[in-house]
Amino acid sequence: MNTENVKSQMRKGILEYCTLLILNKRKAYVSDIIQSLKEAKLIVVEGTLYPLLTRLKNSGLLNYEWVESTQGPPRKYYELTDKGRIFLDELEASWNELNYVINHIREKE
Repeated sequence: MNTENVKSQMRKGILEYCTLLILNKRKAYVSDIIQSLKEAKLIVVEGTLYPLLTRLKNSGLLNYEWVESTQGPPRKYYELTDKGRIFLDELEASWNELNYVINHIREKE
């Protein structure tokens, strides 16, 4: 069995959750989101993040606004909608439940 494939699937599974956590704290530009993910050792490239952001926006979980930049073209800053905050709360509950299960199994077995 290929551990890299399993690790990749695990990272993919939490990328949406981590992105929403970042945007719950502040509005962010794509490079800001990528930097936060890199600091947390979850390496992501723009080509992975843009489709995710588009899907989240189309689902009504995110909005964006264009902000003029002094260093080039305007930048698109993303933020959570009210629906996105509710969705994040649900993900948070699921994460806590999974974390409990894993820790319980680790400690018991």
